[in-house]
Amino acid sequence: MAKNKDARPPTFALSVVGLSGTEKEKGNCGIGKSCLCNRYMRPNADSYYSEHTSVLSTIDFGGRVVNNDHFLYWGEVAHRGDDGLDCKLQVIEQTEFIDDQTFLPHRSTNLQPYTKRAAASKLQSAEKLMYICTDQLGLEQDFEQRQMPDGKLNIDGFVLCIDISKGCNRKFEDQMKFVNSVYSHIVKSKKPIVIAATKCDEYVDQHLRDLQAFVANKKNLLLIETSARCNINVEVCFNALIQQLDKTRGKPKTVPYLDAYKIQRHLVASLTDRFEKVMKHTVRDYHTTWTTVSNNLKGQSDYEDFITLEGTRKARNMFTKHIAQLKQEHIRRRREEYLTTLPKTLNNLLNNLDEVEHLSWPEAQSVIRNRTDFQYWFVVLEKTPWDETDHIDISDRRIPFDILETPDGERIYHNHVQHLLSEKRRGEMKDRFKKTLDRVHFISAGQPWEEVMCFVMEDEAYKYISESDRRDVYCRHQQEIVERAKEDFQEMLFEHAELFYDLDLNATPSCDKMSEIHCVLNEEPRYRALQKLAPDRESLLLKHIGFVYHPTKETCLSGQNCVDMKVEQVLANRLVQLDHGRSNLYYSSANIDKINLCLLGREGLSQELANEIRAQSTDDEYTLDGKIYELELLPVDVNSTLLFSHTWVNTFKPHGCFCVFNSIESLNCIGDCIGRIRAEIAQSRRDRFAQPLPFILILANQRDNICKNIPILRHQGQQLANKLQCTFVDIPSVAFPRKFTEFQVKQGLRAVLEGLKHNFDVLAPLPSIKDMSETDLRIVMCAMCWDPFSVDLILSPFLDSHCCSAGQPGQSNTLILDKIIGDSRRRIQVTVLSYHTAIGVRKDELVHGYILVYSAKRKASMATLRAFLAEVQDVIPVQMVAITDSQADFFENDAIKELMTEGEHIATEIAAKFTALYSLSQYHRQTEVFTPFFNEVLEKKPNIESSFLYDSSSRECTTGASEDVFPTSPHSHSPAYNTYYPESDDDNEAPPPYSPIGDDVQLLPTPSERAKYRIDLEGNEYPVHSTPIGDHERNHKVPPPVRPKPVLPKPNVKKLDPNLLKTIEAGMKSNRRIPRGQLTHGEDVDASDNYADPVDTLLRSRYHNDDIYAVPEDSHSRLVKIRNSFGGLHGLHGGEEENGFDRKSQVARRPSKYKHRSKILFSKTKAYQRRFQSDSDGEESGPATQKKKKGRAHRGSEEDPLLSPADPWKGGIDNPAITSDPEQEDKKMKKKKNKTKEPKKPKSSKPTKALYPPTRRTWESNYFGVPLQNLVTSDRPIPLFIDKCVDYIERTGLTTEGVYRVSGNKTDQDNIQKLFDQDHSIDFVVMDVAVHAAAGALKAFFADLPDPLIPYSLHPELVEAAKIVDYIERLQVLHEIVKKFPSVNYQVFKFIITHLNRVSQHSKCTLMTADNLSICFWPTLMRPDFENKETLSTTKLNQAVIEAFIVQSEYFFHGGEMAEGSSNEGTPPPHHCHNMVEALLPLQLPPPMQPQQIQHTLHPDALM
Repeated sequence: MAKNKDARPPTFALSVVGLSGTEKEKGNCGIGKSCLCNRYMRPNADSYYSEHTSVLSTIDFGGRVVNNDHFLYWGEVAHRGDDGLDCKLQVIEQTEFIDDQTFLPHRSTNLQPYTKRAAASKLQSAEKLMYICTDQLGLEQDFEQRQMPDGKLNIDGFVLCIDISKGCNRKFEDQMKFVNSVYSHIVKSKKPIVIAATKCDEYVDQHLRDLQAFVANKKNLLLIETSARCNINVEVCFNALIQQLDKTRGKPKTVPYLDAYKIQRHLVASLTDRFEKVMKHTVRDYHTTWTTVSNNLKGQSDYEDFITLEGTRKARNMFTKHIAQLKQEHIRRRREEYLTTLPKTLNNLLNNLDEVEHLSWPEAQSVIRNRTDFQYWFVVLEKTPWDETDHIDISDRRIPFDILETPDGERIYHNHVQHLLSEKRRGEMKDRFKKTLDRVHFISAGQPWEEVMCFVMEDEAYKYISESDRRDVYCRHQQEIVERAKEDFQEMLFEHAELFYDLDLNATPSCDKMSEIHCVLNEEPRYRALQKLAPDRESLLLKHIGFVYHPTKETCLSGQNCVDMKVEQVLANRLVQLDHGRSNLYYSSANIDKINLCLLGREGLSQELANEIRAQSTDDEYTLDGKIYELELLPVDVNSTLLFSHTWVNTFKPHGCFCVFNSIESLNCIGDCIGRIRAEIAQSRRDRFAQPLPFILILANQRDNICKNIPILRHQGQQLANKLQCTFVDIPSVAFPRKFTEFQVKQGLRAVLEGLKHNFDVLAPLPSIKDMSETDLRIVMCAMCWDPFSVDLILSPFLDSHCCSAGQPGQSNTLILDKIIGDSRRRIQVTVLSYHTAIGVRKDELVHGYILVYSAKRKASMATLRAFLAEVQDVIPVQMVAITDSQADFFENDAIKELMTEGEHIATEIAAKFTALYSLSQYHRQTEVFTPFFNEVLEKKPNIESSFLYDSSSRECTTGASEDVFPTSPHSHSPAYNTYYPESDDDNEAPPPYSPIGDDVQLLPTPSERAKYRIDLEGNEYPVHSTPIGDHERNHKVPPPVRPKPVLPKPNVKKLDPNLLKTIEAGMKSNRRIPRGQLTHGEDVDASDNYADPVDTLLRSRYHNDDIYAVPEDSHSRLVKIRNSFGGLHGLHGGEEENGFDRKSQVARRPSKYKHRSKILFSKTKAYQRRFQSDSDGEESGPATQKKKKGRAHRGSEEDPLLSPADPWKGGIDNPAITSDPEQEDKKMKKKKNKTKEPKKPKSSKPTKALYPPTRRTWESNYFGVPLQNLVTSDRPIPLFIDKCVDYIERTGLTTEGVYRVSGNKTDQDNIQKLFDQDHSIDFVVMDVAVHAAAGALKAFFADLPDPLIPYSLHPELVEAAKIVDYIERLQVLHEIVKKFPSVNYQVFKFIITHLNRVSQHSKCTLMTADNLSICFWPTLMRPDFENKETLSTTKLNQAVIEAFIVQSEYFFHGGEMAEGSSNEGTPPPHHCHNMVEALLPLQLPPPMQPQQIQHTLHPDALM
């Protein structure tokens, strides 16, 4: 140690020695002396060099670093020990350099061998530089240069290195020999020695043990296991030597190599983790460079520590690896994006399973490349694969096409095909599951999935699909059910139109009205279908009510399908086209000097007319009314093929067409040809608003038979001209020899010119002939919103006519027709509205006629028509129009047949017109369909406007003037309207028969009557639905319909007896002299019994006198009123007096409503009121009932003279009013005559009589209507007919909805009984009897019995038993009462009640619960006296009795226990049940009337 006298830290010089020499001596590699020195002197990883060579050139050996010495100076380093003491260490390495040329040791100044030289304690070498690494040799200036201090060193201690690794061509024993030699020399120097075992990271265990044994044999020798490469125990080795040099320092802690290695590795791992975290946090982009990262990380401890311990190279390697990972992560993400997008892409490009199911992957790739949108989904790269190109850095999201060539691409394709297959299977299973749900009929709207799931769990489709799919399918199924139920509910509300349309507009329904609505609707299955969605149902109901009472097209429930909107759109489009077409006329009537005439005829008749015209012309020039016209004629035979080719119209351009005929056959051909020509022209001509072609009908003279057929041809020709809206030219009255006269030709030419002038006036944008406000007739056409036909169909009869134009500005739903009606041209305003809009018009506006349209496919349409028509005044003519697809619907669809038949019956009852339009037919879309109706309206116009003025003055007195939708009639201020109207020409005609149906009325055809179709004048085969326009129908004084009077035994009445005429006269005079206030019935007049009196006379006030006459039943006992239109009566008295009576009474007559003239309308209107009143408190009905019983004249309801029966059996299936039985009527008439002779007895003394219903049969029967005991035997206690009906119903009808409630066809019921009368062995199954008909026949059997099945004597007991509160006690009392039945009645009653119990068990299908069955059956089984007030008060009790028998039939008749769960159990009997019987009697419409069933009291010629 150097002697330092100052306080500076001491400096120690240490020598590192070990095996050195040539390769022969040390092997291929050294023992690690240089690496040990390097690691200690420069511990940073970047400063450590693992290669230090000892083979040098002579130049390097002589350089300043080696300086011709066999030792190296490693420099000086400061050292701080664990005890805090500082010192400096100077390290030299003793080695032996080999010449690279001779491979012998270099010659140096010290020629001693290494063993001696290494033990030297003093070293000297002038200007020797510090050694750093091998690369420093010869390039000293490039490295740090430090000289060995003073050029000499005194060695203080030795580190003896021993390599314990396997070594390179070196034996460990040889090394130990060398070490022993070196150690022996060093020991002599008495310097401290530390043994350093080097290369312990590669140590050989035996070598280590040998070394440990060597050390153990030496005194005070310390062994340190080191590894310079791993930097383990290097510093410990030198610290141990320092401690031996400076005894004041603490003894260092020596750690075995393995333990130190673990500590070092843990430190390295920790620093590596921290460095990786820092790098990952710092480097996120794989484009980042190491320079950038190292600069950014400088100064961070984790980075610096790792660089120190592991070095920059390792740090950079880790950085490079991290960058590669980032890049691969980026590529992986892009690949995942592409592979994720690929299924979607394939789903767009290859979504057809049939196309790709059998394609291989290469074939599929070819298909993909050929798709038009391939470039949208894929990109084809020039270089592949895509992940080794710059494409990874491009933001293009399209899929590289080469990715399809990878296994992943092929896998995804096959997965896609499998997905398509599975989706197909899944869709099929979902569809199957949906069909399964469709088959489960008990699923109701709003029913939760949990309630349905258990019923479908065994279904294969249920098991296949997932729970989410099940719920999804059920949700869609529920939506369909709910939507369908709501639509059905809405349709049901429309079908009950009469229930809603009985209040004024803008009204608010009262609580009673709402109760009535709910009471009626609660009987409907469609109402109960929304039971679980009660709030939605109530919302729909309130919305419907709000619309009914406040209707506008904006709030119409059909939305954009509202008729008002549709009509406005169609009229706006069509009439705009019309205005546009007005400028396209190719000629004007003002400057015509050439006329092109087409001559149409049969069998050369057209050529004869052409010859006649040419004979009257001069060089084809014809003089007419002082003007010369050039004529060009084109004669065409009706059978020519040219006729139906529209080219001749475009080339010839006719101004008119002369149509000549001379026979019925030729007239029919002409009519057919005109219709077909018009149709052809309309279809082929683009400009449909060009001038229409005028047609002139010309009757040719018949030379051979002048007078025989001319009147017929003239009449038929005039009719066809009226229908086709063309001119008819008759033959002159004077005789002439030729077929045509100059007069006819000139009349025809004038008609052509007049037609051209009229057409020009209509089409040209010039002022019309009349002002738009001056319309002769105002017609309102009504249609139902949402009906299954287009508004174009009902508008086509007007729009397809050339006489149609737009209405006044502001009236977007109005059009004007200019038509020939009668002898003059009339302007008709037609306003097309929905029914809800027309309601306001009905009361406040002047309307001359209604065209009421309904769909024969929709009950709601007919119901709305009925509700609307019921409130229309009966003075206004009505045309009813049924819409369906074709005539075949009537025969093939019973529902359509029923609605069309009902419509015709209503039209028959109110004497209205009825016709049908077919959407598939083009020949009924012509204005001529309504021409007869327009004629009737025009004839009745004075009476209509008179009634309107009368009503308007009445309304103005109370409500004031109302705003008019229509303009005021220009005739309303005419003096003629304020006085009386002149009589029509047909007032002298014979009066019409009582029935509004004449013999010439053709009703809807039956299938057997198809052959009765007739060919109309247009060549169309169609049934005649319209009521004919006869003389009687054109008379506006036709009386309202009445029930046909039975045929009385007074045959051959042809003329009125003169005495009868005097009586009639006297009656009329007396009527005129009696003041209005004194008009009363005589005691001998029975208004309700008089079949001859029109029934609606009962409706009218006694202060009003009508122009209705009565046919006398007895000329001596009846006061008879006859209007003054009888032929011959005008001359009997002064005309003024007669006319004055008639006109005053006519003006004073206040019009009624159509519901009082139609049984169907009245019954539908009042049925709801009855049904509601039957469920309300009956106390209020008591006085009304008493009032009705004051006299027979008011026996029926004053509001319902047509339907209120005099006997309780006239409602429902037992109604005898359906047919007229002459025998019953005779009995009735005799009974009435006897009553008139007998004085009236006090009411209290009236004896109680049994109620015998009038038979409903029209034939004699030995089986029906006889006492029950006559039909049974001991072997057969049940009548055979009952047994057959019950057996048939139970075999075929237990799934029929509404059995016993829905009325069967009366004809079928009668046929069943008639056939059974003839043959008791008939088989209902073979006959294919309708279930409802069999049920009706069974009820009719009980209704025809002389006595009811439940004897009258037991009725009071049953009623008292029904009042018992305790349910069990009530049943016990009823059980005792039923034992009192007669034996025959008991057996039949037991049989029928048991049957009804079985029917009630199928109520899910039939909807007939025990309650419903009891409502239908109790009047039939008990047959009460409804004229008795007490009966009316016990109707609910009677019904409850029958219901109890049905529910507890096992208890009453079969010895069973009482049934549990009865709806009546534990509930008190009903109280306050007055006036409830009418709701329990099923109201049935009379069957469709057939022509042969209509009986006329008098023939039209009876008064002649």
